[in-house]
Amino acid sequence: MYAIAVNGSPRKGGNTEILLQQALAPLADNGWETELVQVGGTPIRGCCACYKCKELKNNRCVIGNDGFNEVYAKLLKADAMILGSPTYFAAVSADLKALLERAGMVAIANGNAFSGKIGAAVVAVRKGGATHVFDSINHMYQMSRMIVPGSTYWNMGLGKAQGEVNEDEEGLNNMLHLGKVINWLGRSIKNSDLDYPLG
Repeated sequence: MYAIAVNGSPRKGGNTEILLQQALAPLADNGWETELVQVGGTPIRGCCACYKCKELKNNRCVIGNDGFNEVYAKLLKADAMILGSPTYFAAVSADLKALLERAGMVAIANGNAFSGKIGAAVVAVRKGGATHVFDSINHMYQMSRMIVPGSTYWNMGLGKAQGEVNEDEEGLNNMLHLGKVINWLGRSIKNSDLDYPLG
């Protein structure tokens, strides 16, 4: 099984990335192929509402020069995706929002291509606004017929300075638990002979 974590923070090695790596650790320990992909700070832009994806139905975005299609192909391959964002003005980062818009649109346009996949949101926050970021990511999952696992709390870690999230023991433990839940859920789905309802 394959799990992808997407870092929506432009700050590599920062608090969002630390949380994502923590969530991936139990999956790697249980034999999953895991990968962390950087979206923050890349040229991926938002959806331009051209609807070419609905017309062409080739599981690609017609904007082909910004790296989106490569990331989308990994999301399409994944059994589980963990999308992470810092909290900017109580909202998801613009970089991750661009990915959410386009990935959600292309997947829906291509027969709800994310149906039945596992999707988890991870948020780094200094103080407030994290639940809005958390909800924004989960909205794409819910609209895409995905399965959203819970953990011991909202999937957030507290920290401002780079690496400060390492001092948030509760947040780090929540990420480990999230990874364990994704592992359990992924294996349960894989071992089930039931088809995902409603395609």
